Amino acid sequence: MESILQRRKSLQKDLSDRKSQIIKLRAQSAQAQALANLGLISSMIAHEMNNILTHLGTYAELAINNPDDTQLARKVMKKTAANSARASNILKSMLAMANGEKQEKKYYNLKDLIDEIFTCIARDPGKDKINLNINIPENMTVYCEGICLQQVLMNLILNGREAMLKRGGTLSIRAQKLDRHVQIEVSDTGCGIEKENLSKIFEPFYTTKDEKDITKRNGAGLGLAFCKKVIDAHNGTISVESKPARETNFRIKLPDDVR
Repeated sequence: MESILQRRKSLQKDLSDRKSQIIKLRAQSAQAQALANLGLISSMIAHEMNNILTHLGTYAELAINNPDDTQLARKVMKKTAANSARASNILKSMLAMANGEKQEKKYYNLKDLIDEIFTCIARDPGKDKINLNINIPENMTVYCEGICLQQVLMNLILNGREAMLKRGGTLSIRAQKLDRHVQIEVSDTGCGIEKENLSKIFEPFYTTKDEKDITKRNGAGLGLAFCKKVIDAHNGTISVESKPARETNFRIKLPDDVR
């Protein structure tokens, strides 16, 4: 009988020790994941800042090359100020995501958000033989954190533009209400994405841009990972369909019921 009791105590102690080890391992795993998230967020911030700084550099060159054009200089300064404010808001939003903070969301006019994106991009798509087709109801609203959703859409727009630079095409942005969701689609008639890559494109650091020649790579494979992280934080979904050499369509669904 005493032997059985001793064995039971030994088993209980062993079980207690194993539970303590599991708790420690979970804590270490959580800490490692937090560090990994911080590294990923830092890379995403650098990626998004590069998008904005590219446009700021373009504005500066315009002003330098046209020193006597005061109207252009005024326009450039307004765009520079707007992009600087955008950069500041993006940093705040992305750091909030890294810290797990809940971001403030409210209703925004979707068409206004998209119009502002093209104002910041500053380049007329027609100059690159790209037709722009926007089909969004004037009064359509979307419940979101505005700056973050704009960055998601800007990433998709810039990716679509790049896919069509060689031969032109059509960039389409559509939106509609579906039940308790708002569905936003961004599609292009560019080079498309191979079937074997579709399941990987939302993974961090995965890129299909100039895979063989590293000196020509424009993407770090973070834009779409950022998009997915933002949409996930909005309790939405983002998906993609593509036909190589024909078209690519990204579809975002965001909940419209805030209750």
